[in-house]
Amino acid sequence: MNLDDVRQIVRSLPETEEILTWGTDVTFRVRGKIFAIGGDGSDRLSVKATPETQADLIDMDPETFARSAYVGRFGWVTVALDRVEPAQLQALLGEAWRRTAPRRVAAAVAGAEDVRR
Repeated sequence: MNLDDVRQIVRSLPETEEILTWGTDVTFRVRGKIFAIGGDGSDRLSVKATPETQADLIDMDPETFARSAYVGRFGWVTVALDRVEPAQLQALLGEAWRRTAPRRVAAAVAGAEDVRR
């Protein structure tokens, strides 16, 4: 997987946008709030998650998942795109989007449930 694959997944989520931030980093946002950060040419992606999800992923596969720099204390997890399974990344991005999207936006998606805490 690479950043173009991430873009394809993110484009399927309502009201998302991609914004170039901090020079070379790409941020994926819903209604202005960031739920994933990557860099063009990078094989890593940081995704918003809960601390529990972060710990579970790192325990399960520490070569694919790591605690993100700066925002890792909030549960963000860094994903090695060249190692992650596509379905796993899609689920992780979907959860990050649902946790970040406003309730009305998330509720408009069929089958979406409010998973924010």
